[in-house]
Amino acid sequence: MFALHADWSAHPGKRYHALARREGKSWRISAPALVGDPLALLDPLLKAGVPVCMGLDLPLGVPRAFAQGRAEAGFVEFLRGLAARPGFFAVNDTLDTVCPDRPFYPQRGIKGMTRLAHAQALGFTQARGLNRLCDLATAERPAGAPVFWTLGANQSGKAAIAAWRDWLAPALAAGAPYRLWPFAGPLHGLLAPGAVALAEVYPAEALRHLGLRIPGSKRALAPRQALAPALLDCMARLRATPEPALLAAIRAGFGADAAGEDRLDCVLGVLDMILVLDGHREDRVPPDPWVQGWEGWVLGQHALPLAAPLGLDAAPPV
Repeated sequence: MFALHADWSAHPGKRYHALARREGKSWRISAPALVGDPLALLDPLLKAGVPVCMGLDLPLGVPRAFAQGRAEAGFVEFLRGLAARPGFFAVNDTLDTVCPDRPFYPQRGIKGMTRLAHAQALGFTQARGLNRLCDLATAERPAGAPVFWTLGANQSGKAAIAAWRDWLAPALAAGAPYRLWPFAGPLHGLLAPGAVALAEVYPAEALRHLGLRIPGSKRALAPRQALAPALLDCMARLRATPEPALLAAIRAGFGADAAGEDRLDCVLGVLDMILVLDGHREDRVPPDPWVQGWEGWVLGQHALPLAAPLGLDAAPPV
């Protein structure tokens, strides 16, 4: 089996992946490398005749408040249809043009802008309508960024645009053999030769799942270097052997440049995937039809949110 995780920055120069190959009961992990063209990256893995599982550091799903009333059967069908709707991905300059057919906002900072105003422009009564269940704060972590918000450090909208518009929507429309978790079912049931199982995986979650703690900001070189012994111990527990180039990168803190944190993140992501693939952590998904049909979930996340999303009691479309 191949497992790989891509830290999906909106900027291709910061978009790194780490690749692991299972050999018997152990894994070998290569050093981080740029993703480049995802089709070119995945094609040789698909041709190897073994299952491929890919983690993505970006949203795979939309909030239920947005999905309510849509004609599509679920997120995968919705995403496939976006290949014919390029205008959907245009980021709005002002709230005047925000609508369900063009939900991403804002293009730049404007005095007085709020997420509540963004939500109301989309027809939601509360700012929480922008969030999926997995985006809400839990007892273990603060809230994640809403899918359609595109401003600031705590945003995932730009990564969603880059991946959905430039790769996933056209690939699905062209019949690519992609199986999106959890929409297509439990993760292990999606693993098959000739197919790619795709899952939403976040490095910040991975740190908690792996029992690791960075002594400082991961954006700084020194804390990444200080993490090296614990990271190597974690890999040993998972029977994951770093190839020489990866071992050198870990000891060097993944480099002193601005992409060092991205290279660390993709390694954390692939280790989190191994944790689930080898059965050390469940790929648990809430028994909520909105989550399973439209919103998606984060691989390995077990903690439920402290607050309910809008529309929790509403039945999903049939």
